[in-house]
Amino acid sequence: MVKWLKTNFSGVRYREHPTRKHGIRFDRYLAIRYQKDGKRIEEGIGWTSERDPEDGEFWTEKKAALVLERLKSAARHGTEGAPTRLAEKREIERQRKEAEQKRLDEEKAERERLEKEAVTFGTFWKETYFPQCKTDKGERTCVNEEVIYRLHLAGTLENLPLSEISPFHIERIKKDMADKKMSARSIQYALQVMRQVFHRAKENKIYAGEPPTKAVKWPKLDNVKLRYLSIEEAEKLLAALAAKSKNLHDAALLSLHSGLRFGELAALTWSCVNWEAGTLAILNAKTGSRIAYLTEAAKVMLKARKETRENSAKKAGKELAPDERIFPKRSGKDGAMTEASKVFADTVKKLGFNAGVTDRKQKVTWHTLRHSYATHLYTSTHDLYLTQRSLGHATSTMTTRYAKMSENRLREGAAALEKAFLKGTKSAESDAGQDQGRQAVNFTK
Repeated sequence: MVKWLKTNFSGVRYREHPTRKHGIRFDRYLAIRYQKDGKRIEEGIGWTSERDPEDGEFWTEKKAALVLERLKSAARHGTEGAPTRLAEKREIERQRKEAEQKRLDEEKAERERLEKEAVTFGTFWKETYFPQCKTDKGERTCVNEEVIYRLHLAGTLENLPLSEISPFHIERIKKDMADKKMSARSIQYALQVMRQVFHRAKENKIYAGEPPTKAVKWPKLDNVKLRYLSIEEAEKLLAALAAKSKNLHDAALLSLHSGLRFGELAALTWSCVNWEAGTLAILNAKTGSRIAYLTEAAKVMLKARKETRENSAKKAGKELAPDERIFPKRSGKDGAMTEASKVFADTVKKLGFNAGVTDRKQKVTWHTLRHSYATHLYTSTHDLYLTQRSLGHATSTMTTRYAKMSENRLREGAAALEKAFLKGTKSAESDAGQDQGRQAVNFTK
C-alpha cells in the first residue's frame, strides 16, 4: 500500500521512491489535492528528480503549492481560458507545444522550399546531375553531355533557378543552336539532356511539376543514312586501311561483318569471344546486351590478333589477360577508344567516297560500316526480324529502313510488276485476235 506523507504546504503531499534518491534523500512524487464543484480532486505533479517544463527547474513542494494556488485562483475568479485542473493545464501546454512545433515545421519547410527554388541549373548540374552522370553513364556519353552543357546550355541557364526556367528559355537555346547551323539531332540531344536534368531534380525533390522541355516543339529528325558501301567499295576500303593501320583495318572488318557500333567495338575484351560457338558477347550495349555471330573472315582476323597479343605478352613474361581490350587505345592509356582514328576519314577522302557529297545522310562515316552490314544482310535474307536481332534494335522501327531501302528488292518488285503488265498485255492481244476470228451468233427472240 502506497504511503502518502504531508508537507508544510496545505494540499500538497508526497510519497517516496523505495530505492531511488534525488540529492541526499529519497526521490519524492508530489501530488496536489483540492475541491472543485464540491468534489475532491487529486492530481500528480511529478517526481522531484523531474523538471517543470515551464521553467526547467526541478519540482519542489513549494512549486507544487504555487501550481495548486493558481488552479484555485482560476476556479474562484472564473478567469476565462485559465485552467482549473492540472489535467487541463497540461492539455493546454500540450496543445501549445504542438502548435509551436507545427509553426517551426512550417517555417522549416518554407525555408527548405525557398532554398530548393533558389537552386540554379548550373549548381544542380555541377553538384548533383553531372557527378551522377559520371557514375551511371559511359565515358563518351558524359563527354558529350558536358560539351552540350558548356557550349549550348550554360550561357542561358547556368544562373537561373530551376523554378524560373520556362519554355521561353528553351526556345532561345533552340534558336541559338539553329543560328549556329547545328543539326536537328544536336538540338534534340540538348533537349534530352535538359529534360533529364529536370527529371533528376524532381527525383531529388528539388523541382516540382513537368520539365519546361515538354511545352516546346522538338525538331523532327531525318537522319536516316542513305549511303552504304557496295561489296566492291567495302573491299577497297579494307585494302586501303590495311596499308595504313592494321588495327583500324581489323576494327572496320569486324564492324562490316557483325554490325557493331564503334562504342561496342571499343568495349570488346578477349573474354567476350566464344571461340567454340563463334560468337561475340556485346555487353552493356545501347539497347542491352546481345550475341553477335562471327563470319569466317572475322574469326580468322580475331584469331590472328589474339595470337599476336599472346606472343607479345609471352615475350614480356606475362599472359594475355581476359579483360584486355581487343582494340586498345593507340596511346596505351586505360579505357576504351572514344572516336575513330582520323586515318579512317583521310582514307575515305582519298578513295573519293564523299567527293561532291554535301548531304550528311549520303556521306561515308564509320557508322556507314554498320549500315552497310545491315543493308547487305537484309538484301541477302529479306528477313526483317533477323536483321533487327543482329543489329540489336529494341524495336523494328529502326530496322524497317533497310526494308525500304533495299534497292535490289525494289528492282525485283519493279521487274515483277513489269512482267505482270507484259503478261497482261499479251493476254489482251491474244483475246482480241480470237474475237476477230469468231463468227457472231444471233439468237432468235
